[in-house]
Amino acid sequence: MARYSLGVLAGDGIGPEVVGSAVTVLEAATAAVGGVSWELVRHPMGWEAMRQHGVALPESTIAALTGCDGWILGPHDSQSYPAAEQAKLNPSGVLRKHFDLYANLRPARAYPGVPAVRPDLDLVIVRENTEGFYADRNMAVGLGEFMPSPDLALTVGVFSRRAIERIARVACDLARARRGKLAIVHKANVLKLSTGLFRDIGRAVAAEQPEIRCEDYHVDALAAHLVRRGGDFDVILAENMFGDILSDLTGELAGSLGMAGSINAGDRVAMAQAAHGAAPDIAGRGIANPTGVLVSVALLLRWLADRRADPVPAAVAARIDAALDTVLRAGVRTPDLGGNATTANFTGALVAAIG
Repeated sequence: MARYSLGVLAGDGIGPEVVGSAVTVLEAATAAVGGVSWELVRHPMGWEAMRQHGVALPESTIAALTGCDGWILGPHDSQSYPAAEQAKLNPSGVLRKHFDLYANLRPARAYPGVPAVRPDLDLVIVRENTEGFYADRNMAVGLGEFMPSPDLALTVGVFSRRAIERIARVACDLARARRGKLAIVHKANVLKLSTGLFRDIGRAVAAEQPEIRCEDYHVDALAAHLVRRGGDFDVILAENMFGDILSDLTGELAGSLGMAGSINAGDRVAMAQAAHGAAPDIAGRGIANPTGVLVSVALLLRWLADRRADPVPAAVAARIDAALDTVLRAGVRTPDLGGNATTANFTGALVAAIG
């Protein structure tokens, strides 16, 4: 029996509730499939870590994750952290940079039984996670955002051939495994050198694989196309900031941002992290939707199955996905989806569907 070590960082706000639900469902799906076991190692992050260690992401947590095959990261409420912590990278940014988690995969799929603006939506946004216009990730030292004077702010965007080529290969591999369609996002009519380089390298990588049908779109035009005909898209390749914005849009088009999962993957490890935030306004009320974390965990399991050439984690992921389809089709929904199920109700329904 294969054994994997998974870190569990519950995080802030609704994090302990939704991550706890995901762990319960993971254990139920594992018991149903068999052939694999998880060493779940819990580590502090966010306010829990500040109470214990004085910082939001202790070095001991980072060191412990180094020995894991992957981990589940709950949401962080970094906007509420003390000023000294807000001046740093947030915990997610630190982990992405430290472990070079350069590929952020964010699927958006409409579920049966969940009202959606685009009920035909089934796509994945492949977001480059280390450069682009996000200042907290595109510098080895310091930040890419600065103010020469109180009245002037500047931001440095970074686009390198190495980073673009490797994320384009991830997107092409995914497109080949799905429906063979790739859309590259850019703004080369204005940002000719930077996003033009992103477009051109993406095109060149896609051209090496003739079975892939490749198109490119200005980011503003693509946003309109997603609303009008989102079901036509399969895999979307985007730089950091464009990918972040578009994935929030596609999450809502599919039904709710609370349903949106993602993984941040490198060559050796990957991190499951829902696209939504900590939602402190509903924390502790037992009404949070755990679907985003569950989708993220399933993505992590499939990533492990691929990297370790082990089909069993993928079978566990399939059980989780099938249970989500069954429960949502049956009308069991948390309040964000118009239902009245609690987090515990929803989790229990998933466990019963797996069983």
